[in-house]
Amino acid sequence: MNAIDLVIKIGSMALIQRDDGAIDYNIFQRLGDDLRPGMALVTSGATEIGRLDYLHRTGRELSGDPEQDKTDYAAQGQIVLMDTYRRFVHPEYGVRQLLVEHTHFNDPTKREHIRQLLLRAAGQDCIPIINYNDPVSDEEMRKMELASRRRDGEEVVECVDNDETAAVIASLVGAKTLVLLTGTEGIYLDRSDPSTLVRDVLCDDLPALRARVGELMTHCDGASRAGAGGAKAKLEYALRAAEHGSRVIIGHARHHVSALVGGAVPCTQIGLRRV
Repeated sequence: MNAIDLVIKIGSMALIQRDDGAIDYNIFQRLGDDLRPGMALVTSGATEIGRLDYLHRTGRELSGDPEQDKTDYAAQGQIVLMDTYRRFVHPEYGVRQLLVEHTHFNDPTKREHIRQLLLRAAGQDCIPIINYNDPVSDEEMRKMELASRRRDGEEVVECVDNDETAAVIASLVGAKTLVLLTGTEGIYLDRSDPSTLVRDVLCDDLPALRARVGELMTHCDGASRAGAGGAKAKLEYALRAAEHGSRVIIGHARHHVSALVGGAVPCTQIGLRRV
């Protein structure tokens, strides 16, 4: 069976030029150039890109129920998102979209189906691109389902953030490395002071790693946008992946993935020391 050794996740705001309110095609081009078979990409961005696309085409934003507007934007943005990736991924590689929901990871049969699909792609010169299926997700139904599973004593996957989705995917395929691409160089002790970037969170055992990550969480607050979990949630999901054996790298999306993995640029690494 072929392997997926590297899972990459990119956040919504890393794909957008904030000042211009437009897609950052430089990021798409750099990431598309980096992608190879044996990698899987978890991407955010459908909702925000759908909003920008709707605004560009109509000159206005939606003004209905916020949750419904989010659903409608996501449905519109999925098309633009995947078309843009296809434009920049090397033409000799196939691109396969995989839209997932929390229920797929909480059901053993569905979870194994996804794992096999991802592993097949690695041997078929294809790159899977994964996103949470916001257009068909109903918040209230999701909460009811998860509450029911918790009452039954199950450990559940929520996928409330694509950082969590990426950590789950990395654990599912046994990826050696998970790269979380963001709009910053990594995790800071003080977000206002670039010199406080935490380069390495590498420990000899899991208890020490959990303690170190927990301590770092006390320095984290806020998020880049409404609905995002921020650095604290990112650390929580990174720890989950590290507990399953992945080395997690949090770094800026302006860097090539190879530079982040190779330690050639500033970033934060989280995981167990490798012998």
